[in-house]
Amino acid sequence: MISKSTIDKVFETARVEEVLGDFVQLKKSGSNFKGLSPFSDERTPSFMVSPVKQIWKDFSSGKGGNVVAFLMEHEHFTYPEAIKYLAKKYNIEVEETEQSDEQKQEADERESMYLVSEFASEYFQKVLLNTERGKAIGLSYFKERGFTEETIKKFNLGYSPDEWSAFTTEAIKKGYQLEYLEKTGLSIVKEEKQFDRFRGRVMFPIQSMSGRVLGFGGRILGNDKKAAKYLNSPESEIYHKSKVLYGIYHAKQAIAKEDNCYLVEGYTDVIQFNQTGIENVVSSSGTALSPEQIRLINRLTKNITVLFDSDAAGIRASLRGIDLILEQGMNVKVCTFPEGEDPDSYAKKHSEEELKLYLIDNSKDFINYKASLLMEEAKNDPVKKASLIRDMVTSISKIPDSIQQEIYVQETSRIMDISEEVIFTTLAQLWARDQKPAEKKKESSFKVVRDEPVTRRKVDELYELERTIIGLLLLYGTIEEEFEDLVLKENEKGELVLEPEVQKSKVFEKVFLDLQEDEVAFANELFQKIYQQVITKLNEGENFAIENLLNDMPPENASEVTSILMEEEQYVLHDWERMEIFVTSKKKRVGRLVNETILSLRRYLVSQKIDELNKEIKEASAERSADLLQDIMDYLSLKKVLSNKLNRVM
Repeated sequence: MISKSTIDKVFETARVEEVLGDFVQLKKSGSNFKGLSPFSDERTPSFMVSPVKQIWKDFSSGKGGNVVAFLMEHEHFTYPEAIKYLAKKYNIEVEETEQSDEQKQEADERESMYLVSEFASEYFQKVLLNTERGKAIGLSYFKERGFTEETIKKFNLGYSPDEWSAFTTEAIKKGYQLEYLEKTGLSIVKEEKQFDRFRGRVMFPIQSMSGRVLGFGGRILGNDKKAAKYLNSPESEIYHKSKVLYGIYHAKQAIAKEDNCYLVEGYTDVIQFNQTGIENVVSSSGTALSPEQIRLINRLTKNITVLFDSDAAGIRASLRGIDLILEQGMNVKVCTFPEGEDPDSYAKKHSEEELKLYLIDNSKDFINYKASLLMEEAKNDPVKKASLIRDMVTSISKIPDSIQQEIYVQETSRIMDISEEVIFTTLAQLWARDQKPAEKKKESSFKVVRDEPVTRRKVDELYELERTIIGLLLLYGTIEEEFEDLVLKENEKGELVLEPEVQKSKVFEKVFLDLQEDEVAFANELFQKIYQQVITKLNEGENFAIENLLNDMPPENASEVTSILMEEEQYVLHDWERMEIFVTSKKKRVGRLVNETILSLRRYLVSQKIDELNKEIKEASAERSADLLQDIMDYLSLKKVLSNKLNRVM
């Protein structure tokens, strides 16, 4: 187990905006940061990060919490793994106590697969760098590619021995279960015999955005013509090739910093670019680009530059997949390399400055590039030209921004020598075709909804009041305020009247004493637990910090606290101030809010008691009814007093 001192140091050091900035492109918004949700497919940012409170909230999915909660949610880390990840990021030494056998057995299946994959990565690199065959075969191959030892270690490159079960035997010897070796695809099990899947191949570990090893790509070095040149790990619980980009772990910060991502085809393209000095590059690992992979890039930047070698047939095949990028509202450029060159070979021959200059000078807007390429193919063939124009218009139709669409219509009209009217007409036909099925579905569902009785959702007043009290304590608990209350006093005539009286106290003291006086406990069990934790922390008299409170809370409590806190910031997402719409700060009226909420809660509870007595009186005896009637009258008088107080506060 990780020591408490290590955990405390991690929370003291880690900055939520820095850690989450590795996974999401965050932009300053007032005192907070906002970005696109990493948990849903959206185009308007609803993901909020608060550096002051050291928490985050995703309004599209409802998820939220502290920095550890994000890593557990996004990267599927266990709590200890998240702490270790942060410790590594901030160079904090992890102090650990020995785990018991029972604790080791508690590791779930996913964790076991991660551990096996991590071991495999370390094993393959040790074989590459420390064995004669590894050096002679694997290392010599990487050296021929021009990779330095520093680069080899950075990308954890390795070599799998050309033996039937060398890796599997070593893994089992080290205590890793055959079940997980098979599930990760590292070993093949047939009729009680085990074989290494990647034997005789140089190895490219495929890492998640946080650096976890998910799977492998292996390139064969022998002369076996029947074997595939490249072999990837099969799909597993932890590896889904359509959701992973090779190199994203090393590229994420550079992509966000440069606000651009270079997309290449192969592993060696990524590695060679990195070695040359350009890190904002990823690869789809030879598979067709998927929507999930595009969303991964979209979190970090809106700009993609697709790099092609000089193979015209390959370029045409790849162009079809770029429409997926346009659909997500991203800006796409294309850069091709000279005849006989690809990203790997060109980067190998040139310096960082030369490569950067080439990419800048030769990157062209995708729509313009595609239009020019198709026109070159069509030449004087009218039928082919008509087909290519439809292909071009299909790409334009994928762009969600109408202004951008119109600009591309104008450009396409100029390049293809065809009127804008024809292009717009074709666009309209495409939209009509795409919308018809949706409209039918919508019409059908409307009929179903129309026939069903509509019931209004009733607001749970008690839930909202209790939640508001928690929010006031979290946000303003330590603030000292003047609270006005109405108390019964005798006037000059000896009559009892309500008169205002002002008392000064801290918000949490006011709330605690008022609720204690009325012997009020929260009806919502979760709120009651949170209330007790918050009051205890505030009562300790030390500097009250939200991050410390969250660290000591179970996940369910911490998630609810984050949700309450970040709702205060939600209006920032809409840029109200930019539109000159100003929202009154709760801080300016906190005393009134506290009084109003407590009075409303009291009145609600009194109303509830009156309802209970009214039900009871229907079945009571005559003698009991008289007593109950008096109780009802007393509660009605109290409700009137509370209403008068509430009207004055409001």
